[in-house]
Amino acid sequence: MSRNLTLVGFDADDTLWHNERFFQLTQDRFADLLADHAERDHLMDRLLAAERRNLGRYGYGIKGFVLSMIETALEVTEDRVPASAIRELIEAGHEMLAHPIELLPHAAEAVAAVADTHRVVLVTKGDLLDQERKLAQSGLGDLFDAVEIVSEKTAEVYADLFARHGEGAERAMMVGNSIRSDVAPVIQVGGWGVHVPHALLWDLERAETPDQAARFHELPDLSGLPELVRVLG
Repeated sequence: MSRNLTLVGFDADDTLWHNERFFQLTQDRFADLLADHAERDHLMDRLLAAERRNLGRYGYGIKGFVLSMIETALEVTEDRVPASAIRELIEAGHEMLAHPIELLPHAAEAVAAVADTHRVVLVTKGDLLDQERKLAQSGLGDLFDAVEIVSEKTAEVYADLFARHGEGAERAMMVGNSIRSDVAPVIQVGGWGVHVPHALLWDLERAETPDQAARFHELPDLSGLPELVRVLG
């Protein structure tokens, strides 16, 4: 029997496990470190601007974040930031890279249930080594039929991915916390986009919700995903 849905993609950070809160804790540390040089809101604006312009150089992830913090520290202090502060920022990055993985509620159960009936693929962006580390620590690695760590999540990337791992976008679903990266581009190429909001969202991931799209769905958490997949697929 032909099925409507044959492949389900899962985002990783802040969909399956916590991520953004560690960035925000480090930003608080950054603000405290430079409190004598810049007011917090101004500093955060400068940091976000640095992250935005550096995406094409460093991509997503902790390493690019640390480099953007260092760049911002140099800017706001006019190159007078103490070497000890630079060292503390590097150490903060090392701590982030070593932080244990904490799965979000229902993540393991949802992936396992969907993997029983459909092909499942992890689709994430960021630093290759760090994403591989987090997947290994999560205990979920064996549930996925494939893992794709990409530099950006665009409509073209999803179209290619769904064609290689499944039967095309029209029979694929992507589940994630980011409208911009996990939902909108998938709907654009004809797939289902399932938004599972997280309490914390990086400003560069903000986008309008495609409420009127026929293939858009939103769930409060991952507990309802297996039933949605059953109904659609």
